[in-house]
Amino acid sequence: MQQQSNTTSENRLKRGLSTRHIRFMALGSAIGTGLFYGSAEAMKMAGPSILLAYLIGGVVAFIIMRALGEMSVNNPQASSFSRYAQDYLGPMAGYITGWTYCFEILIVAIADVTAFGVYMGVWFPDVPSWIWVLSVVLLIGAINMLSVKVFGEMEFWLSLIKVATIVIMIIAGIGIIIWGIGNSGQATGISNLWSHGGFFSNGWLGMLFSLQMVMFAYGGIEIIGITAGEAKDPKVSIPKAINSVPWRILLFYVGTLFVIMSIYPWNQVGTSGSPFVLTFQNLGIGSAAAILNFVIITASLSAINSNIFGVGRMLNGMAEQGHAPKMFTKISKRGIPWVTVLVMMATLLVAVYLNYIIPKSVFLVIASLATFATVWVWIMILLSQIAFRRSLSQQQISKLEFPLRGGIVTSIIALLFLVFIIGLIGYFPTTRVALYAGLVWVVLLITGYYIKLKLQQHQR
Repeated sequence: MQQQSNTTSENRLKRGLSTRHIRFMALGSAIGTGLFYGSAEAMKMAGPSILLAYLIGGVVAFIIMRALGEMSVNNPQASSFSRYAQDYLGPMAGYITGWTYCFEILIVAIADVTAFGVYMGVWFPDVPSWIWVLSVVLLIGAINMLSVKVFGEMEFWLSLIKVATIVIMIIAGIGIIIWGIGNSGQATGISNLWSHGGFFSNGWLGMLFSLQMVMFAYGGIEIIGITAGEAKDPKVSIPKAINSVPWRILLFYVGTLFVIMSIYPWNQVGTSGSPFVLTFQNLGIGSAAAILNFVIITASLSAINSNIFGVGRMLNGMAEQGHAPKMFTKISKRGIPWVTVLVMMATLLVAVYLNYIIPKSVFLVIASLATFATVWVWIMILLSQIAFRRSLSQQQISKLEFPLRGGIVTSIIALLFLVFIIGLIGYFPTTRVALYAGLVWVVLLITGYYIKLKLQQHQR
């Protein structure tokens, strides 16, 4: 049953998101520029065994989503895992988790907004990038102000372009592998998967080391939990979306990389341009680079759209809990938390300006927090689910509508895996800063939490 204290927020946010919207929102969040360009880095670490790493990562991501789904179907909340952390682990856990998620998404949004300006510069080199940045923030902000249904439709179509490109890429790649289409009739086969140092070309350690990069590729799918507060029928749409999205993401990542590494030797991928561009050019499509630039622009728009939605709903729910300023509880007649949308837009404009003027080393420290925050949110989801299960009797557990199979044991296995990922972050000097910065961030939030408590006590 839903808790009485949350019904006000529940009734004011409009339920306009269908299963179709929610599925593509999660796909859009998790399949971004990291697949189009970033996968080459993971390949360098693991070689062809990166396919196994994505399979392992996909299983863990699915466990995390099922743990979140168990709580979301039982008690649909717009603030999702922040609310569950508060309910099952305590107010401080909810406070830290909510603000950490908002900061993570804000950092990602800064990168996406900046990237949009860069991508538009490919076509319009004489137009200053700040004009594109301003335009996209105003455009996406306006769309988020209309209604959640309009937002969902835009996200559906933007994600559809991205997904369609990947599907075409996979089909075209299979044509090259089997029939040699676009390759002078010479079928490439799949021998490239083991002909250049073997499947585990960098050994088992190479595959294990790549897991940290792989897991961040799945970051973003937790937005499904946030949609629960505005889903038309969360008890139907959330289970459908959760059950379908992880294997689809897995298919896109594994399928795409399987095709790319079959056509090109893995140690040559990324050395002479994007493998997506090269594959389309092999088919005789001369404008491949322009087509891919268009797809990546839609990917950026999709990500910015989801980011503004996610932070807005999280801040609205946190304000209801007393963890954020009360002004964030304001809802328009169309059911939009308009203050949070405006604040997110303003912050993006300021942040993009800061992105240009602060030293790169400082921005690296801030960006590394997004890495830490992703793992933090996932760990809190699993810990919340464990605490949630422990609060139930056996009879209540048997009546759960969308239970995580294996319950607490399954969550503990996923938790141990995430601890291993944190160990990997600390192992590499380039990512170690994320642990230090993350620790400082948590200490600052704990300090802020106690200051907030004292202020509230004085006001009483």
